[in-house]
Order: sequence, then structure tokens, then C-alpha cells
Amino acid sequence: MYPIQRNRRLRRSESLRDLLQEYHLSSNDFIVPLFIIEGKQKKEEIPSMPDYFRMSTDLLSAHVKSLWNLGLKSVLLFVKVPDSKKDNKGTEALNPDGLMQRAIKTVKDSVPEMVVISDIALDPYSSFGHDGIVMEGKILNDKTVNILSKMALSHSHAGADVVAPSDMMDGRILKIREQLESAEFFDTVIMSYSAKYASGFYSPFREALDSAPGFGDKNTYQMDFRNRKEAIVETKRDIEEGADIVMVKPGLAYLDIIRDLSDQVATPIAAYQVSGEYAMLKAAAEKGWLDHNQIMMEQLLSFKRAGASLIASYFAEEAVKLI
Repeated sequence: MYPIQRNRRLRRSESLRDLLQEYHLSSNDFIVPLFIIEGKQKKEEIPSMPDYFRMSTDLLSAHVKSLWNLGLKSVLLFVKVPDSKKDNKGTEALNPDGLMQRAIKTVKDSVPEMVVISDIALDPYSSFGHDGIVMEGKILNDKTVNILSKMALSHSHAGADVVAPSDMMDGRILKIREQLESAEFFDTVIMSYSAKYASGFYSPFREALDSAPGFGDKNTYQMDFRNRKEAIVETKRDIEEGADIVMVKPGLAYLDIIRDLSDQVATPIAAYQVSGEYAMLKAAAEKGWLDHNQIMMEQLLSFKRAGASLIASYFAEEAVKLI
């Protein structure tokens, strides 16, 4: 009761505030998304993601070494597949010498200790730009899941430490886990995009990979942003099927979902601060409307405060230099 209790006492100096800080960021919190392209000595800035680049595998080695030297210990790989290699069967996704498989090997050869997470989804490989096999305008769940499980196995053979199904097909976690177990990849981690919402925040990412849907949208498999309880159902089901880490995507507009899951499950939770969240801050900072570094750190801390154990963020390399 005031004046016996004066809450401002504990905020009166920066040193006191630092001592009593409840949540902290460290380099161990971050997953660094990387976009990989075919070619040699290629580095392309993504127009809607200022200061972020696609790069060829020959440049990847030096880049992951620099990330490791900053204390960053995990990368999440995405590939931009040439149109000539796209079809409606996921053929290139299973190529043992495909771009993803080569990228995984490059990272592991360059920094063996780096945790390599590979994206498991068909949209980069699809002539329709969808996360599954298309027939008569519909996304076929079970046929897609069969390919995804083979894709996860292919990535494991290439050296992936973690496979990350981002497709939102029903039953894919169980099928992937069974495939990995049967091939004796007992230690391969599954990080499931368990609560991935159909969102307008993905546009810059789809530009980066040229993976926008060629027709319709993704609302029949990604979650409705108006729903909350559905995330708990989806996440618990993935854990039952064998997921080791679960993810909420996007991040900033879904802190309530991260908090709900943190209260409901003991499994580690990853938050994905997606491309649209990155682009918004970059654009506002360029206009001088927001302090870039202050807002960046405030947003990243909010994921930890909500209950996330890991943060996939395009800001990781910038943020770790300020910690």
C-alpha cells in the first residue's frame, strides 16, 4: 500500500532495472531463415525485404560461418526452385542432388555444429504454388503426406538435424515420424508448424521464393485467423503424432496463441516472426517513423514473454549484435 510500497523504487536506475529483468534474449534463442538459389556467386536482395538476400550455395558456406561466429546456432533453409523443375508431383523435392539437399550438405560441411532445419512443404516445387498435390482444384491431403514423408527422409539423409513440416496437411507428423523411425533416423527432430495461420503477412516471403499460389488461396489447409482454440487442438495432435517442437506462425499478431500453448503444453514452442512483420518495421524505420533497433528488440522480447523458447526471425543477425 502506498507510500509503504512504491513500485517506482525498483525502476529508478538502469542497473536496478537490468538486475530485475524477467526475460532476456540471447543468441541461443534465434533461428536464422535463409533463402537459397541456384547458380554461382549469386546474391540477390529481396525487394520487399530490405537488407535480406537470396544466395547461391557457394556463398552459403562463408555466410553460415559468420553466423556461427556471432553465436547463432541454427538456420532454417528455404529454396527457390526454377520453374523448369516444378511439377504437380514433388519430383524435385525428392532429388538427392536437389538444391535443398545440397544446401543442407553445404551448411553441415562448413559448420558441423550448426543446427540445420529444413523446410518440408511442396509449394516451392509446385507448378501450382500450393503446399500439396492438386487435382481438380483441390489439395489432396494423403497423397501430399506420402511425398512429404519421403521429402523429410531425403533431407535427413542429406544431414538435416531438424525437419520442419510447414504445409498443415492432416496426419503428416505421424507419417514423417514413422518414415524416419523405419529408416533408423531416431534422432531427427520434427519441428511442426502446428499453428500456421492463413495470413496476409507472408507476401514478401512468397516473393522471395516465387511460391505464391497460382489459383485460389491456402485457406483449406492453413488455419483461420479468427480461431484460437483450433490452435490448441492442432498442436496437441501434432505432439501426439511425434512433434518435438511446435511452431506458431505468424508471430506478432498471434502472441495470444503462443501464450495459450505455453500454458497448455510442455513441448518447446517456436515463434516465427514472418516476412511481413520484418518488412513493416523496415519500411517504417526508413520513413523515420519508428526507431528500428528499439522496436526490433521490443518485438523479439515479446515472443519470449509470451512463452516462446525459440524465435525464427529475419532480424536475428542484427539483433544478436545488440545483445
